[in-house]
Amino acid sequence: MNAATTDLFDTSRFEADRNRLASLAYRMLGSASDAEDAVQDAFLQWQAADRHRIRVPEAWLTKVVTNLCLDRLRSARTRRERAAGTSLPEPLLEGDPMLGPADTFEQRESVSLAVLTLMERLSPLERAVYVLREAFSYSHAEIAGILDIAESASQQHLHRARRRVTTARRGGEADPAAARRIVEAFLAAAASGRTERLVALLTDDATAISDGAGLARRLLLFDTPERVAAVVRAGFKPTPAKHRFAGGTPAVHYVLVNRAPAILFAVGDRVIGAVMFDLAGGRIATVRGIAAPHRLARLARTWQRREPDTPLLDRWSSDTVQGLAQQG
Repeated sequence: MNAATTDLFDTSRFEADRNRLASLAYRMLGSASDAEDAVQDAFLQWQAADRHRIRVPEAWLTKVVTNLCLDRLRSARTRRERAAGTSLPEPLLEGDPMLGPADTFEQRESVSLAVLTLMERLSPLERAVYVLREAFSYSHAEIAGILDIAESASQQHLHRARRRVTTARRGGEADPAAARRIVEAFLAAAASGRTERLVALLTDDATAISDGAGLARRLLLFDTPERVAAVVRAGFKPTPAKHRFAGGTPAVHYVLVNRAPAILFAVGDRVIGAVMFDLAGGRIATVRGIAAPHRLARLARTWQRREPDTPLLDRWSSDTVQGLAQQG
């Protein structure tokens, strides 16, 4: 095998593992763009390495990507973003290969926006152990080798991570049909103009998180059902200013984002915003609104590659909103 053929073979071997590595990096970092950068840096290291001495490429690449992610989590930039209250997981549309494995509840849960947000409370090593164990089923012996720690330390990190995540998370998986009905009821209530209809759909300790249509310097948090309902009602009310900001009249689509129910606002094939929901006990526990283009960039690219579906609303205007409110 000549040098050109060897390089092609080794590049193909890396590309065959790219999606898995990207899924690992995304869970570690909560950012699709940072995950892409980490995987590309790993590719450069792969090209520069003496690949004849790499006995198990998958293990080698996993270690490289994990440690590149740890470097990012420990960086000054990441610490500043967390301290400034601007850190928010980047949402991914269903079908994106970066979402990774989904065979078990733990794998599906590990990529939810709720768990990705909770993992912000973990130390970098706790986060790494949690992801490697829960999402990719590595043994503690394998994790110890990846992170250069003792096997007992891996077990301790996992114990602490699980305790922090499980004590703060909400409920289990919702039935898909029931989840869609709840979101449709939410949309009708938001259009009704009566906040009491929205409050009835929310848990008693419901919260909402928003990036302020991408214009706020910090994330906005609303921490009572009444405040959540009020901000949702205001946000969903069509106005000429919102029409100008959107560049047209958006359609509203029901989608899955990070394997949870969501609605997406699109003008043509251009995504302008997304609202994601965490459900608990048949009600809405968390509402997350994202409109900043940089946070929606990968989701928007995935959306543009999809076949068009039938929207919940094909025109988000005053007339259609009034009709939906009357139906609800």
